[in-house]
Amino acid sequence: MANVVTITGVKKLYKMGSETVAALNGVDLIIDEGEFVALMGPSGSGKSTLMNILGCLDRPTVGSYKLLGQEVSGLSDDELARIRNKTIGFVFQNFNLLPKLTSLENVALPAVYAGLSSKERLSMAMDALKKVSLDDRAEHLPSELSGGQRQRVAIARAIAMKPSIIMADEPTGNLDTKSTGEIMEIFRDLHAAGSTIILVTHEPDIAQAADRQILVKDGKIVKDITKDSHEIIDIV
Repeated sequence: MANVVTITGVKKLYKMGSETVAALNGVDLIIDEGEFVALMGPSGSGKSTLMNILGCLDRPTVGSYKLLGQEVSGLSDDELARIRNKTIGFVFQNFNLLPKLTSLENVALPAVYAGLSSKERLSMAMDALKKVSLDDRAEHLPSELSGGQRQRVAIARAIAMKPSIIMADEPTGNLDTKSTGEIMEIFRDLHAAGSTIILVTHEPDIAQAADRQILVKDGKIVKDITKDSHEIIDIV
């Protein structure tokens, strides 16, 4: 099984006045193709910084990040943007849907940036909406949808381009219990179909859906739990 993510010795340093603060302080991580990984940790632990680096939204100050075997830590902003569009599908807590676009148009957006034709974009978008059982809401605006439906549209947008990785940042944080269950069922189905999923959450019950749980604390990975093998690796 191929490595999708390989991070070695990653640090993310920020200047705060005369001090240097390490949001990440020497992280090593490998994620294989087809894994469902939950990143956990308290506020300020570094998990969001790690997610941003994994998603090519930021770059490490020190260290190596190989995505699908390609070193990306030193790429330009434009190069990172191209990799994001081609390789990663994002799902956010606040949905990030454009209010004046229909569900179908929102889902088609990544294909617009990829330069596909209108016919190709709309076909891909409808296929993605069908996968989240929302093709009957294709012409609805976000304001005409429930929170759970909006998140399903956001998931459809994330998978429309068939990315190598789906990254979800607190995807159930704004949802009620019923909608949360529906969204997590979609993630489980996507994983069963072969998708690699990296999910950031502070909720243990949400993390339980993943095969692997990684705990981040004080800028380091301190625990790595693989569900199937019941293996717990404490990292000093």
